[in-house]
Amino acid sequence: MKLNHVNLTVNDVGAAQAFLEKYFGLQTGGTRGNSFAALLDDNGLVLTLMKGAKVSYPKTFHIGFGQENEEQVNELNQRLKEDGYDVEPPQRAHAWTFYVEAPGGFTVEVFC
Repeated sequence: MKLNHVNLTVNDVGAAQAFLEKYFGLQTGGTRGNSFAALLDDNGLVLTLMKGAKVSYPKTFHIGFGQENEEQVNELNQRLKEDGYDVEPPQRAHAWTFYVEAPGGFTVEVFC
């Protein structure tokens, strides 16, 4: 069995969509105005974004994007930092990892 799709409620579909495309290579498969977007990855996962009036995820909630190696984690961290995102340097925890608050109201983990 394979996970097919995940839906995130976000407060800004367009900003979340652009962020996920730019930094994580997702491609938009379809939209409905500024209230819905379906994003696709290279492995067949569909990540849908739906506009919500109030977005409130638990503190530990996040989605994760695995990278092939530490160099890729470091490069993505630097790109985000240069683009103005508030990211701490990667650290060794359960993996070489860091977290970033994404536009739209959710957290992303980047790791290898």
